[in-house]
Amino acid sequence: MQSPPLTTRLLTQRLVLRPPRTGDIGAVRRLLRDNQEHLRPWNPASPAGEDPSSMTEVSNAVLRQRGEWKRGSGYVFMLSFRASPGAFIGKIALSGVMRGAMLGAHLGYWMDVSAQGQGLATEGIGAVLDFAFGPLGLHRIQAAIMPKNPRSLHVIEKVGFRREGYAERYLRIAGLWEDHIIFARTREEHEVSRADAPTPP
Repeated sequence: MQSPPLTTRLLTQRLVLRPPRTGDIGAVRRLLRDNQEHLRPWNPASPAGEDPSSMTEVSNAVLRQRGEWKRGSGYVFMLSFRASPGAFIGKIALSGVMRGAMLGAHLGYWMDVSAQGQGLATEGIGAVLDFAFGPLGLHRIQAAIMPKNPRSLHVIEKVGFRREGYAERYLRIAGLWEDHIIFARTREEHEVSRADAPTPP
């Protein structure tokens, strides 16, 4: 299946979501630097001497993400308010895209510390799920969340994911092997949810 173009933009009531561009490297770097402490407990530890918010690492990450988009193996969306499209407030990613019998991907997301508590992650994820189950033609989206991350657990349940299981020592996060709760949502569930949603006035 041909991957959607890198010019893809998803619009919600308050947000615009789009792939990062090479011209966004400075803005992405600022977002990462502003949220270093906020994200540290939830991310894998960087190799010794490596700064993921350095100009080099951010440039490499953006180029890698654009390459994955073209190959259809991953889709990263940067989020901003529609009124300020150049100022990013978060990121939502579909990674590890699998075709063939699986037709699935893994969902990851985070929001700027100053943009939390406003329902923005929920709003953005809803648009990304429409994209995943629509243009991408995927069947299953999975997410793994640490039990000690109540904010993220609230978001994933709010967007309609099911708890499927508990994985002990699933991922190495901040230098420690952490347990994760496994969540999933299938196209059938998403379509039923969308059909049941009230029609906007």
